[in-house]
Amino acid sequence: MNNQNIEWKSTWKDNILNTICGMANNQGGKIYIGVDDSGNILGINDFRELLEILPNKIRDAMGIVVNINLLKNKKLEYLEIDVPSYPIAISCKGNYYYRSGSTTQKLTGVELESFILRKRGATWDNVPHPQVSVDDLDLGAIDHFKKLAIRKKRIDSVILEEEPLVLLDKLHLMNNGYLTNAALLLFSKDPERYFTGAFIKVGFFENDADLLYQDEVRGSLFEQIDKAIELIHFKYMKAKISYDGLQRVEQYFVTEESMREAILNAIVHKRYESGVPVQISVYNDKLYISNVGRLPENWTKESLYEKHSSIPYNPNIAHVFYLAGHIESWGRGIEKMCNSCLENNFPLPIYHVNPSDIMIEFDAAKELVIDNYTKNNTENYNITDKMLIILNLLNEDPAYTYNELASKSNMSRKTIAINIKKLKELNYIERISTSKKGYWKIRK
Repeated sequence: MNNQNIEWKSTWKDNILNTICGMANNQGGKIYIGVDDSGNILGINDFRELLEILPNKIRDAMGIVVNINLLKNKKLEYLEIDVPSYPIAISCKGNYYYRSGSTTQKLTGVELESFILRKRGATWDNVPHPQVSVDDLDLGAIDHFKKLAIRKKRIDSVILEEEPLVLLDKLHLMNNGYLTNAALLLFSKDPERYFTGAFIKVGFFENDADLLYQDEVRGSLFEQIDKAIELIHFKYMKAKISYDGLQRVEQYFVTEESMREAILNAIVHKRYESGVPVQISVYNDKLYISNVGRLPENWTKESLYEKHSSIPYNPNIAHVFYLAGHIESWGRGIEKMCNSCLENNFPLPIYHVNPSDIMIEFDAAKELVIDNYTKNNTENYNITDKMLIILNLLNEDPAYTYNELASKSNMSRKTIAINIKKLKELNYIERISTSKKGYWKIRK
């Protein structure tokens, strides 16, 4: 058995030192020597020698102390290595390891840099960037933030009247006189100039294998939020259109509030040093928002749905979004998403926590899925291809006029009229009101 906190080994091998290092750098854990992968106790014969040499071997390799206990089951002796969690970064012979799920990962490059920063109580978004100045910032984005902050009243209006550099310093976006990573992401004209992958990628999928089209949302983080929501609602998600009397009602299977919260969560918790963009995958009946993130230590997926404090991976970015009124500081984002779903009788969002990313899934309520009509799912097998095209267009928007149907189907207005008449005769559609504000009700 291997998981984040427990590992079974039939015999001692020196590569287990890496696992000990990984556990010490995460939540700690226990390693059992003399136990097979199924949990069967095999016992070990050299336990006396191991009890003597392992403490020194571990101390020399990592400079830490662990508890090694001799356990006995019937006549079989085996060892328990109890590894505590260390608040500082631990290396094994100069290399750093981290326990993630059931694997031990060697940390290098930006992963190692980010890990050491966290262990020192620092954050990546507060790292200074010495080669930029206020001239590299988008003053329009700063003014947009000021307007939002004035309206929300979470910061003294006098501070908002300061010069840009003074304001940024009071927003904790300066470090030793330099703009920080957070400042560049929030307010620079082109964040990708400094950080690879600092954008949102949106794609529409027919199924898991077939990507039909995609877009990339760029600009400062403040711009990306509104741009992404507008793009998804107007290009990627089809609203289910219905009528209350003659009043047109549009309903998406993800509410704007839930969408905004999910995108904000992805932006605030993303590990920008990874170089991977936030990815939004849209299907006919579901939507995924994925970001390269990691749960806070000692959290599980279940912790997300419980009452919890706010522990953003990028606290300085989160603070500015809080002042602008985009997020709360009490860790209520997921609660707000769930409440929005419950209020609209939508399925609750589902979180998928993987070693390298965190993904939230929104599934469409059955009544909001826009399925296409085919000859196989219609009651009348004599229905023609032209009639199916018209039926599917009316399923998309029952208020389409003859001219709109003709334009979208590449048929003539006369052909549309003939096939509409046939659909009425087959009892597939019914006209509600003869006025210009009327619409076609699909009966089957």
